[in-house]
Amino acid sequence: MIAKTLKFHLLGICLLFSVGLLFAQKQYDSYSGLVMAGYQGWFNSPTDGADRGWYHYRGKNGFQPGSTNIDFWPDVSAYQITYDSPFMTKEGKPAKLYSAHDYSSVNLHFKWMQQYGIDGVFMQRFVGEIANPSGRNHFNTVLTSAIRSANEFDRAICVMYDLSGIKDGDDKILMDDVAALEKEWNLKKRDRAKTYLFHHGKPLIAVWGIGFNDGRKYNLKTAERIVNYLKQNGYSVLLGVPTYWRELRQDTESDPFLHELIKKSAIIMPWFVGRYNQAGFDQFKSLIKDDIDWCKQHQIDYAPLCFPGFSWTNMTGSSRAFVPRDSGNFLWKQLQYNLSIGAKMLYIAMFDEVDEGTAIFKTLHQKDVPLNGTGSFVGIEDNLPNDHYLWLTGQASKYLKTKTTAPVKQPKRN
Repeated sequence: MIAKTLKFHLLGICLLFSVGLLFAQKQYDSYSGLVMAGYQGWFNSPTDGADRGWYHYRGKNGFQPGSTNIDFWPDVSAYQITYDSPFMTKEGKPAKLYSAHDYSSVNLHFKWMQQYGIDGVFMQRFVGEIANPSGRNHFNTVLTSAIRSANEFDRAICVMYDLSGIKDGDDKILMDDVAALEKEWNLKKRDRAKTYLFHHGKPLIAVWGIGFNDGRKYNLKTAERIVNYLKQNGYSVLLGVPTYWRELRQDTESDPFLHELIKKSAIIMPWFVGRYNQAGFDQFKSLIKDDIDWCKQHQIDYAPLCFPGFSWTNMTGSSRAFVPRDSGNFLWKQLQYNLSIGAKMLYIAMFDEVDEGTAIFKTLHQKDVPLNGTGSFVGIEDNLPNDHYLWLTGQASKYLKTKTTAPVKQPKRN
């Protein structure tokens, strides 16, 4: 009887252990095998508690018809908290928006990531923003919501610092912020950020904006101090670099020291947004393949960037900078090519970027976008479900993980 009772007791322990393993949280120990997206998290409303107004929604003349920074309009039908905007729908009702300052909005985004099979996101922290209390408070709030949601939905999360707009010497702002995040979240031990992304055995931090030749007020020495600091303090480093980083031409500084800096990193992610359209992508295939070969030679991982389309007419007033989505064919062409040449990881620009029209999350169809005075908004193609770009990204993740051949034409939905 004792032996029989002991047998059932041990069986119960084994069953509980198996169930525990089944539902155990992943340890994201490498970027390899993952499809990650960039996450801006910079949208606010005047009444969300952040005191930032219609931040990143507003245009040069405030936020009103004819003056806005966004080209796509988020579909907020599933959001818990929404805000009436100064824009009107075609039915004469106030068009609603969300704020990233609200936990429920960020949480919904991570729920979508899990639902569609997107592994996680790089949380953007703009150094110029976190230099002031208002920006730091907002991005800390968004990061806290994201870490909590990543833990709930078992998604990977990684901090990415954007250097746009800083000057030489502002690198200390970044370093102080890294120290503060480490103290708050204990990233190296995953004490609270349990799904924080590691690479080569260390927590990964990304730094975007290294080596561009567009008149920035910081230089490669600034970047070197940042990279050295991160490495000396136990982090792996991903660098966001220009398109022609290897050849040191066009959008890239001609200084070969950039290559020495890249060799100190674990991963690089070249920026391709707006560099080509569907027809022009073929000209970039050899560039990408040669980039990967260079990285293999120097034992650096390469994260190819793919984007669904591009549009910033409302932001700039120019309609020339426009890359059509072609019902997902443009995004799939990039995804399929990178998978076909053996990409180990993918970076999708971006999850929530409605400013430049690269968002893959749910936005309104073209037939449903609000009125914009003499201007207009771009919508998801009316022939597609408005979650199509989330779904398509998730399909790429499946092919990457199973190491099976992705079809040349985008897969059909059931």
